[in-house]
Amino acid sequence: MSPTPSTPVDLRSDTVTRPTAAMRAAMDAAPVGDDVFADDPSVNALQSKIAELLGFEAALFVPTGTQSNLCAILSHCQRGDEYIVGQQAHCYRWEGGGAAVFGSVQPQPIDHQPDGTLALAAIEAAIKPDDAHFARTRLLALENTIGGKVLPFDYVAQATQLARDRGLSRHLDGARLFNAAVAQAAERGTDARSEARRIAECFDSVSVCFSKGLGAPVGSALCGSRELIVRAHRIRKMAGGGMRQSGLLAAAASHALEHHIDRLANDHALARRLADALRDVPGLSVETPQTNLLFVDLVGDARSRSTELLAHLKREGVLATGLYRLRFATHLDVDTDGIDHAARAIRSFFNA
Repeated sequence: MSPTPSTPVDLRSDTVTRPTAAMRAAMDAAPVGDDVFADDPSVNALQSKIAELLGFEAALFVPTGTQSNLCAILSHCQRGDEYIVGQQAHCYRWEGGGAAVFGSVQPQPIDHQPDGTLALAAIEAAIKPDDAHFARTRLLALENTIGGKVLPFDYVAQATQLARDRGLSRHLDGARLFNAAVAQAAERGTDARSEARRIAECFDSVSVCFSKGLGAPVGSALCGSRELIVRAHRIRKMAGGGMRQSGLLAAAASHALEHHIDRLANDHALARRLADALRDVPGLSVETPQTNLLFVDLVGDARSRSTELLAHLKREGVLATGLYRLRFATHLDVDTDGIDHAARAIRSFFNA
């Protein structure tokens, strides 16, 4: 076993990244103003940049992806409306029920298929008739990537066209949109920016997170029409999202867009490297990663040792999350040596 690294190999999430030296320099040099008065030049530049990149009229910089999704859902829906969403979607399962709590908008969750999609027939069946007994179905919300899986583009086009045909708005939780775009570009032989725009064009609004794989310390953006962003701006105000001199944070996000998109391919390769190193370990069922999230199930007798495993990894300088299903997230603060150390630590626990 190699020595425990002085800095833990943190695979809990891609949200744990720290700003690079170049990103800190960009933050330090950022011109700022009061964004509540719409006069922070760095925020305005970021909003224009991400809107243009994804093909929208406007964008709104917000503190978190949760707030971005909340602003989107409440901009598309009114009290008594509902949105169709996946059971494992972040904006349904992991955001505190915000749309229902703050907006009286009802979620209509449906099950995912093994590839992360929502069956078209299930979406169709979930749309309510125009009847006073039912909430009014107004929105389809998809997530890409979902659990690290890339939604097939043909599916995205079909699902969003179905929604359009039935009079529904379409929102994408694209917290890891650029991970999906990088993977899709590698498959198609194109570039990630054009693939991100190609995906985004299927939707009326898109939320993008800067503080995950892109490596910024804080922030997300909601993109949409000017009219939708005006509504979202009001909701952001009600949710306490006005951040004043937030150009320091916007500068980090702008730097990430300029320098950290293509490097996501490195994270995907590291996830595959870790998966390959664990495939023959008894007691582990390793899912093939499509992007930067690797899921490993403990099976058989290994399930009873899950707590011991996480404690062992922590002692060995490796941080992960999960219980019977472990999640390892690769990101810009993890390198090949860190992945190889994590693999050795896991294998040593099982004596593999």
